[in-house]
Amino acid sequence: MSQTIAIIGAGPVGLAAAAHALERGLDPVVLEKGTAVGHAVRHWAHVPMFSPWAFNVDAAAERLLKTVGWTRPDGAAYPTGGDLVARYLAPLAAVPALRDRIRLGTEVLAVSRRGFDKVRTAGRETAPFALRCRAGSEETTLFADAVIDASGTWFSPNPAGSGGLPAIGEMPNADLIRYGMPDVLGVDRARYAGRRVAVLGGGHSAVGTLTALAALPDAPTATAITWLYRGADVAKAYGGGAADQLSARGELGLRIARLVESGRLIVETGYRLDRIERLAAGLRLIADDGRTVPVDELIVATGFRPDLGPLRELRVALDPALECPPVLAPLIDPNEHSCGTVRPHGAAELAHPEPGFYIAGMKSYGRAPTFLLATGHEQVRSIVAALAGDHEAARRVELVLPETGVCSATPGGGKAGGGKTAAAGCCGGPAPAASAACCADDSQAKEAGQTGCGCGTAVREAELTTA
Repeated sequence: MSQTIAIIGAGPVGLAAAAHALERGLDPVVLEKGTAVGHAVRHWAHVPMFSPWAFNVDAAAERLLKTVGWTRPDGAAYPTGGDLVARYLAPLAAVPALRDRIRLGTEVLAVSRRGFDKVRTAGRETAPFALRCRAGSEETTLFADAVIDASGTWFSPNPAGSGGLPAIGEMPNADLIRYGMPDVLGVDRARYAGRRVAVLGGGHSAVGTLTALAALPDAPTATAITWLYRGADVAKAYGGGAADQLSARGELGLRIARLVESGRLIVETGYRLDRIERLAAGLRLIADDGRTVPVDELIVATGFRPDLGPLRELRVALDPALECPPVLAPLIDPNEHSCGTVRPHGAAELAHPEPGFYIAGMKSYGRAPTFLLATGHEQVRSIVAALAGDHEAARRVELVLPETGVCSATPGGGKAGGGKTAAAGCCGGPAPAASAACCADDSQAKEAGQTGCGCGTAVREAELTTA
């Protein structure tokens, strides 16, 4: 009997995992709470992706699609989320070999071991996983030999308040608040055009939303846009600019820089939202230093966090800060590295104390914002190889990512932290692909028998001292 692999989520990473499992003779079952594959992607269907098609199609998925005559899109073209669903995910899910293995409208409520809570040890590894699922009003339990959680983070946005907490009044005023990236130029145009809109956040979602708001027509009334930025300098949000090898991402940084310089946006830096009050028309946003901003609508683009509730009865090891696997944390920690790439990684870095359980895709990064889809494809290729017993393939790196070569806060160059040039990248550039290091300097230090380059050590020591 083949090994049953329960895959949570029918997004690009979950479906890629299923394609790899089929190639290796395993028995994948894909559980998707939405009514269609790419459920989360459909919520950002209007958003252009930073990476072109060349980095967005998994190799095993492509081989499966080619059995039904599928033609790969132009590798140099940039898809939207909608393109990704229509031209890739939906055709992949329709392939006969995969179609009947996808269970739509099936939400995974919890995962455990059959007959074992997380406390019991003896005999644990031989017990199958038990996934409590809900489809409609019916709850059932699915048993599996292994589990890959590729459910993502889209439906767990970070709150608007500072310190990781909701702002006071955030939930009661939810009707005037949106999270993520609303379709400002499409279905949500009437909601935002000609109104006072604040965008809270400093990442790509915030920047993309701000540029979309600025593109709304001025007639009959111009949209009044306020950028609420928690940091001290918005230039950090500009990214690599023209030097970014993901050109779409670089261009976005250049556009927001031009908008700020032109005065099209009102920018409030160091803005930590504390309270939201209802007005006769709209909201009053109040920062912890007393600054107020009256708006009609608030868009919260402060990132996402993993929903770990369903994993409560599993033995999961997570970094205390990022909520990602501990081995992965130093490679993606935004406190230490602002580069746009992370060296490829797989089963070894993503393993948990619960044998046979893995978190893959965006959720594997916890609260870190630097995930690229191609990274998720490499993750599940390695994970499935490990589950199939091919440990050599699991260790092998089969992905080369574009390198921005930039860690500076200004578009197109400048100096990165520690005085290193932008062209050199963080700490001498990314770590060699086969290295268990966070950067080139770290790799060289470890090869010389040292503990590492000390990247970020002073920051962490200061945090421990003041805790």
